[in-house]
Amino acid sequence: MVKYSDLALDRTFAALADPTRRALLARLGKQDGISVSELAQPFAMSLPAVMKHLDVLSDAGLVTRSKTGRIVACRLTARPMEQAMDWLSRYQRFWSENLDRLAAFVEEDQWPPNQAPPATPGSPPNRASPSRVASTRGPRRSTLPGPIRKK
Repeated sequence: MVKYSDLALDRTFAALADPTRRALLARLGKQDGISVSELAQPFAMSLPAVMKHLDVLSDAGLVTRSKTGRIVACRLTARPMEQAMDWLSRYQRFWSENLDRLAAFVEEDQWPPNQAPPATPGSPPNRASPSRVASTRGPRRSTLPGPIRKK
């Protein structure tokens, strides 16, 4: 079994939870080594706000920054996402196996002779009661209104 670092996974998923950070990663995936000011340009937020998002991504190990003179360039680092994908793939296999078993069960299950199969898609469902007893309305459950207060 693969040993996962809980803290690293927590940081990765926390960083990926925010849509702005995911958008930043998507931009870095298209254009690696872009400066922070270029990276921040399409976002309707201040440069310090973008820097805070980059700090979270850096802490998670998803982004590395390098400074050349006054320009800070960002690069995407995929290793933490690979670990997250490995962790998620276990659950993907679990759900795939369970859904395959459910499909096999549904395909094998035969309808009893006295029960009709379900309606085909597009046909109206049969809402008629199988019994011949008429329905009666039950007693009213609300109480009568109380006395009216005067001011």
